[in-house]
Amino acid sequence: MSPRSLHFLRRGQRVTLHDVPPDRTLLEVLREDLHCTGTKEGCGEGDCGACTVVIGERVQDTDGPAQLRYKAINSCIRLAHSIDGMALWTVEDLTQDPHLHLPADKDLHPVQESLLQCHGTQCGFCTPGFVMSMFGMYQNHAGGSQLDRQGAQEALSGNLCRCTGYRPILDAARHMATLPPATVDTPAVLQKLELLALENQAPEAQSSYQRPTSLRELLQLRAEHPQAQVVAGCTDVGLWVTKQHRRFDMVLDVTAAAELQTITHAEGQLRIGAAATLEAAFTALHSHWPQLHSFAARFAGLPVRNSGTLGGNVANGSPIGDSMPLLIALNAQVVLASVRGERRLPLEQLYTGYRQNVIAQDELLVRIDVPVPPLSAGTTQHLRAYKVSKRQDDDISAVCLVIHLQVSEGIVTHASVGAGGVAATPVRAVQTEAALRGQPWTAATAHSAGRTLQAEFSPISDMRASGDYRKHLLGSLMQRFWLESQGQVGVSLQDIRVEVSA
Repeated sequence: MSPRSLHFLRRGQRVTLHDVPPDRTLLEVLREDLHCTGTKEGCGEGDCGACTVVIGERVQDTDGPAQLRYKAINSCIRLAHSIDGMALWTVEDLTQDPHLHLPADKDLHPVQESLLQCHGTQCGFCTPGFVMSMFGMYQNHAGGSQLDRQGAQEALSGNLCRCTGYRPILDAARHMATLPPATVDTPAVLQKLELLALENQAPEAQSSYQRPTSLRELLQLRAEHPQAQVVAGCTDVGLWVTKQHRRFDMVLDVTAAAELQTITHAEGQLRIGAAATLEAAFTALHSHWPQLHSFAARFAGLPVRNSGTLGGNVANGSPIGDSMPLLIALNAQVVLASVRGERRLPLEQLYTGYRQNVIAQDELLVRIDVPVPPLSAGTTQHLRAYKVSKRQDDDISAVCLVIHLQVSEGIVTHASVGAGGVAATPVRAVQTEAALRGQPWTAATAHSAGRTLQAEFSPISDMRASGDYRKHLLGSLMQRFWLESQGQVGVSLQDIRVEVSA
């Protein structure tokens, strides 16, 4: 296997880099190969956002014209080859791209001008990342005009600032819509991306980085190269490169397979391809369960959700991965596939131990199916997802608990409970579910279920929380669930709205 060439569009020109190793990150390519040092290296793990850049993908729906989709991503943990065939913007490009037209007589993009006018920068190290996250917001929200303060805050939750404080930066995010607009020549960019795709049609059969465009080809490569490192958004594998300094002889990237990118709703199932990004997957789940919005917004920062995939999070199997308790509570099933065929199983049966699963060497997780059954008349649905962590945003859970009940005529007819952070794997609270089914939905039932939930698991103590604290949380969250099901919304950070005067 030999390193393959990398091709992408930048500043209106095709960039070609030869012999790029399969485990080289996009940040390394930018800073070391292209000497573009405006993009900063901070944490090296996708937490601080100093390395944020924006990619543009050409997407073609079957019943519409091609569109340009913008995503802010962390370049420090994104493998360089994963942007092959895409457009790329860094902080230097906002004034250098011939396809990005600035307002007349202006030297800065409105994003940059807004930060300047609102005094949104101090030491400046984090500023390039904020600029690029805001550029992504600018392109995806009609020049920022569709953003309110909460939306801006959610979009910037993956960017950390140590000295300026967030008020002037959030002010700048709102202010940029009031400035003379800058526009991207979208047809020209799309045309060049189409030409780039046509030129790159022939696969490099002996390449050490394989990114097939169909499921059939993907499964064949998996069968032929079971030792290859499988990657999707690299939000975890990227840390193996930056923190553990691991090297990969061959990488199999699943994100280009068309079948794995689709999200459909048919036959009472929400079918989410394993390569669908976390942002796209949570948007689909939110469309059916609107109460999941704040939970989804707290799953890392937007640049991580723009790269990371739902299938990758599930296959990773971390006991503190937030998507799995939710999917368990929604009775999701996973579909595993190989050249031998497909098989499906409940998500909680995927895991056999700490980061261990039943996926065979020649298999891949290709889809997650989430049932969306219609509610019968007189049935009330209660679904809550709780994430407890030291920080409100961009943090890993100490405990994640998701409870899903259906109540008919005061009796619990359906109960499913998923939990994370309380065992070696994400788990279904089987005993607690049994304690709830068929019982009247009363304070006494909730209290009894809380005690059952506490007794069902023996969580460990670690740097995030003690075992006793986690066990206490389980009972407290069940009590909170009862109160919220009765309309008694407690005070939490998401319930507090601070009015900010101009």
